[in-house]
Amino acid sequence: MESGDGAQASPLRILVTGGAGFIGSNFVLEQLGSSFAVERLVNLDLLTYAGNPANLREAERDPRYRFAKGDIGDKALVTRILEENEISAVVNFAAESHVDRSIDGPEVFVQTNVLGTLRLLEATKAYWAALPPRKRAAFRFLHISTDEVFGSLEPNDPPFSETTPVAPNSPYAASKASSDHLVRAFFHTYGFPVLTTNCSNNYGPLQFPEKLIPLMILNALDGEQLPIYGNGRNVRDWLFVRDHCTAIRLVLDKGRPGDTYNVGGLCERANVDVVNAICDLLDDFAPRPDGVSYRLQATFVRDRPGHDRRYAIDCSKITRELGWKPVESFESGLKRTVLWYLEHRAWCSEITSRKYGRERLGVIAPRRLQRNRVAS
Repeated sequence: MESGDGAQASPLRILVTGGAGFIGSNFVLEQLGSSFAVERLVNLDLLTYAGNPANLREAERDPRYRFAKGDIGDKALVTRILEENEISAVVNFAAESHVDRSIDGPEVFVQTNVLGTLRLLEATKAYWAALPPRKRAAFRFLHISTDEVFGSLEPNDPPFSETTPVAPNSPYAASKASSDHLVRAFFHTYGFPVLTTNCSNNYGPLQFPEKLIPLMILNALDGEQLPIYGNGRNVRDWLFVRDHCTAIRLVLDKGRPGDTYNVGGLCERANVDVVNAICDLLDDFAPRPDGVSYRLQATFVRDRPGHDRRYAIDCSKITRELGWKPVESFESGLKRTVLWYLEHRAWCSEITSRKYGRERLGVIAPRRLQRNRVAS
């Protein structure tokens, strides 16, 4: 990462929040395993139901890695981590992120995604303001958000751009839009060097099985129904998680403070087509004993309230300005994902057990145990 005066900064000391979750853990592993200059990486995670320390067993062997259990809303804890580790960049993944859960109980989404982000911003801004000029100029705060803040598209509408007005349709999306506004306000009010990315639907290894792709893989293998909302024609843009992680690091290193960058996979697919593609891969790599296709396990269930029809991302800005584009096609990324879940059944069993759900702070049991639910 370059400093504000154009001089090369020291190797990064990164605070990653929510680094035991799906995207966060993939980002942590990529940073520690790549050629990126990382002097220290501290992972702050509350370890709620979707945060899994097992995701980071490989990282625990790296002397640059530190783990702190805690809440991004704990300003004293955040301040201590920043100061003791001389942090030079914050990457904020920490969020409640499941739409169904936000419909059932919106308040925790406001607590974490809005108030938690505000307190994280306040603690980090105070730390940044006290840094010497050179370190202050090089410091960055990168906030990870979602395309769901933009609302829903009709079939022929152009994709979401960075200037699309926000129009969230679920409590989850509203809470993320609120956090995005707070991040923007801290730049324009205080000059705090923030960056924001809005990504499309991520998929890949280590994803919690309440989300569409891992849910369908594991339900299929367990002989359960494959529940698809409505008529299955809701469209999402699918982004392989490691492509997303590469984009995040590029934005952190080269993005303009105050700017937003859309990150998309350029892979629009209807949900029913995603499920069928998963079934076809499983038919090839783990066929049912009776020789029947997994497609027969698919079933259509009542649509969820406020279900957005289509998301699509225009990621031409990050391609044009930073040189990023996705490497994985949907076909190659989905194949990698299915094979990963087939090879990591023990990880899946731990994640989806009721015992796991109770141990992670006693919160709601994993959605996969409620067979009529599915995420998109």
